[in-house]
Amino acid sequence: MLISAQLLSYQLPSGQYLFQDVSFTLHKGYRAAIAGPNGAGKSTLLKIIAGQETASSGTIRATGPCYYVPQHFGHFNSLTVAEAAGTAQKLNALELILQGETSPHLYDVLGDDWDIAARSEAAFEKWGLRALQPDQPLSTLSGGEKTRLFLAGIDIFEPSVVLLDEPTNHLDYHAREQLYEWMAATSCTLLIVSHDRQLLRLCEPIWELQPNGIKTYGGNYDFYAAQKNVEADALQQRVAHQEKTLKEAKKQRQEAIERKQHADAQARKQAKTGGIPKILLNGRKNNAEVSTAKLKQVHTEKVEELRAGWQELSAMTQIQRMMKGYFEQSTLHTGKVLVQANGVNFGWAAAQPELPAPDHQPSNEPTRLASPENMLWKTPLTFTIRSGQRLAITGPNGSGKSTLLQLILGKLAPSTGELYTADTRSLLLDQDYTLIDRGKTVLQQALSYNDNLLEVSMVKTVLVNFLFGPDTWDKSCAVLSGGEMLRLALCSMTLQDKAPDMILLDEPTNNLDLQNIKILTQIFGEYKGTLLVISHDPDFIAEVGVDDVLTLNT
Repeated sequence: MLISAQLLSYQLPSGQYLFQDVSFTLHKGYRAAIAGPNGAGKSTLLKIIAGQETASSGTIRATGPCYYVPQHFGHFNSLTVAEAAGTAQKLNALELILQGETSPHLYDVLGDDWDIAARSEAAFEKWGLRALQPDQPLSTLSGGEKTRLFLAGIDIFEPSVVLLDEPTNHLDYHAREQLYEWMAATSCTLLIVSHDRQLLRLCEPIWELQPNGIKTYGGNYDFYAAQKNVEADALQQRVAHQEKTLKEAKKQRQEAIERKQHADAQARKQAKTGGIPKILLNGRKNNAEVSTAKLKQVHTEKVEELRAGWQELSAMTQIQRMMKGYFEQSTLHTGKVLVQANGVNFGWAAAQPELPAPDHQPSNEPTRLASPENMLWKTPLTFTIRSGQRLAITGPNGSGKSTLLQLILGKLAPSTGELYTADTRSLLLDQDYTLIDRGKTVLQQALSYNDNLLEVSMVKTVLVNFLFGPDTWDKSCAVLSGGEMLRLALCSMTLQDKAPDMILLDEPTNNLDLQNIKILTQIFGEYKGTLLVISHDPDFIAEVGVDDVLTLNT
């Protein structure tokens, strides 16, 4: 046993519990993963284990310190590379000792780590960070570089237990492959929070964090997914059985009410003839009223239970059905040229020139001046995108994948070459859901996409169909979870007067849990229009039916 948790609970400032009664034991050699929907508290639980947060109740014991790789790095941006990596004090002590300082304090700080500089250099080189300097501000690093820096810390400190929170979120394909290879070979005990299905296939067991504890699945992701499907089928059968039971119960309730009404009528008739003492008649009346009240309460509770279970089960099917109907409105014939690039390149100039009017004509003159050495791509891009094509745009971090989408959308203009874009409706769905205005409420966001000028009541009905009830309409979009952002983005799309002919997906699964990734995959797998996909998730790329790849090199 390396980590043991007993009855951990975490209470939010509002008084609501994020989770309660969480117990588990992490044994040596485990590669365990914590799964669960967005907002379940997975990252919070990992922070509690790492000592970054304090549980509201419960106990946690560990045989030694854990090495923690966080999901977000913003609060480290004021630090240097060495400070963020945890090596600054030792590197400074080593440098002062080598310069002749003899203070005992320096030797205490350094301890036995006389090779700390060499270990750091080797770890940086292993994770592709050779150019980093210890005193370099962390704020100058990309998200992928920050993740790799913390991964390099594992090699520097050689911990026995490593906690990883969404470690692949900012990594490109090559860095992800390196992480997978490291996981397969390491002797470290691992506890991971991730929605990366390829990474989860390397983990066993899977612990699903639920509001009232943890449910253990004794296998990797594929076993977990199969079990969840079995559970979903069982729930559907149970709901069908409960619906039948409810129908019968309603029938019995009506019969009971009718019997009571008949009995009451008979009692009143007998009372008039003096056949029943008044005190007995009143007693029967009271008993009947109590029985009816209990009957109503039981059936009301059963109806509410069914409604909640059915809503959870049918949400994905309902949203998929609405999106499928919406996408069928796109009637652009297959094979039409939507984008034609000839020798296109891009480079940031010192001054931002104005873009030409969007007349959807070829750009014959470069609109952005930049020196050749500042161009984004070594070889200018020449490609054609046709209606109905499903294209994956791949390349390492910094290769300009998102920039290319901005060029195709007309948000940027090429520095060199010609770029033709047809007059089509396009929509970008990225990991930050930029089509959603964080300054608006949920209802205001939906109304801003109401191209068909539906009555407000109808827009509210559409929101309810996407699981945004009346209690969410005044909620700020800024506080929505990843799954809620996805549903609101899809809802906004359906309120437009016509489906887009081309959809551009830029790392859309990064901030989603496994259930919402499944929803997104099935929705865009059925989309018949043109699909451009940037994603480091090979499962997602395969499942949406990508049939061509454009690889960018810098």
